[in-house]
Amino acid sequence: DEKEVEETVIETTETDEDEEVIVEEIVEIDEGEEIVEDVPFAIIEDVPVFPGCEKGSKAEKKACFSKKISKHINRKFNSGLASDLGLSSGKKRIFVMFKIDKTGTVTEIRARAPHPRLQKEAERVVKTLPKMIPGKQRGRAVSVRYSLPIAFLVE
Repeated sequence: DEKEVEETVIETTETDEDEEVIVEEIVEIDEGEEIVEDVPFAIIEDVPVFPGCEKGSKAEKKACFSKKISKHINRKFNSGLASDLGLSSGKKRIFVMFKIDKTGTVTEIRARAPHPRLQKEAERVVKTLPKMIPGKQRGRAVSVRYSLPIAFLVE
């Protein structure tokens, strides 16, 4: 309690209108453009183009892409597999995530399903997707992440 405390005077950094402020040369540093590796499908500038979806606006290409993927999955997926596995009846979902890389090839396929055989079937079907024109961000080809829910009814 008896120790003397030294006070520190903090000077203001504010300037008043009369004071002249001298700014030396400002050098702009070019940091280069940020290179984006993976872009989610929902926000990509130019979506990957599924064979047969080359014409139309960006929105039409996006809709065509989603429609063609769904059609492909519906055609190739072995829906009878679910009833063979003895799963309880009702609506089941499989979540598949994959990447369409810079060359338009489907890679990094991951699936989550109520049964390991359904998971393998979903991965198998996604592997059969054709090569596409890759998605573009700022004019450069980039990998695009795509999530695909597969829903089906078990009788």
